[in-house]
Amino acid sequence: MTAQHIPVLSLIGLQRTFHQGSREIHVLAGASVDVWPGQCVALVGPSGAGKSTLLHIAGLLETPDAGHVLVAGRDCTTLDDEGRTRVRRSEMGFIYQFHQLLPEFSALENVAIPQMILGLSRREGEERARRLLTSLGLGERLDHRPAQLSGGEQQRTAICRALANRPRLILADEPTGNLDPRTSELVFHELIGLFRSEGVAALIATHNLELARRMDRVVVLDNGLLVEISPHAVGR
Repeated sequence: MTAQHIPVLSLIGLQRTFHQGSREIHVLAGASVDVWPGQCVALVGPSGAGKSTLLHIAGLLETPDAGHVLVAGRDCTTLDDEGRTRVRRSEMGFIYQFHQLLPEFSALENVAIPQMILGLSRREGEERARRLLTSLGLGERLDHRPAQLSGGEQQRTAICRALANRPRLILADEPTGNLDPRTSELVFHELIGLFRSEGVAALIATHNLELARRMDRVVVLDNGLLVEISPHAVGR
């Protein structure tokens, strides 16, 4: 079976319960979804529904109480810390609401460093970083540190960093949630365009229903389960 016929990410029967005193909160109660190569999937649901928990489990940052996480057909649920780290570095990219760039390094260095950690030379890492940043209009800002960049420029840099190691999958948690509406719209448009050009799959948690409608698929986290709906039905 070719890679195009295997989901990049399969979440199977995920369960996660938190304890608050004597109270049990069943955040995930059998959540399942497949994300296929090249797809952008919106993850929506009310605040507190468990979207961030789901993304943490999908990203092998947290372990479910039950269920399985498959990345490119490989069951990663029982991997040790070192194994999960290897999968994250080679297969995944992460984008958060707050950019989490390294403040002492330039935009170019922030995008090059993950590649150098994976074993590329500084020259190779900086060459790809320059291409990615330039593609998002940051060719004149390569040597600027995060504090010298606008909010939109910081988030564009974070997007490039997430794509630096050519991941199969991007996991994004409210990637434009910290931006004003106009900048959010622009960054989202660039985000999806870059995902398409790089051929990666993405699972993107968002409260912005207008943005969710423009993705390939939409899944709603409802009472611990994932329910797929048509993008055209979002918010109606």
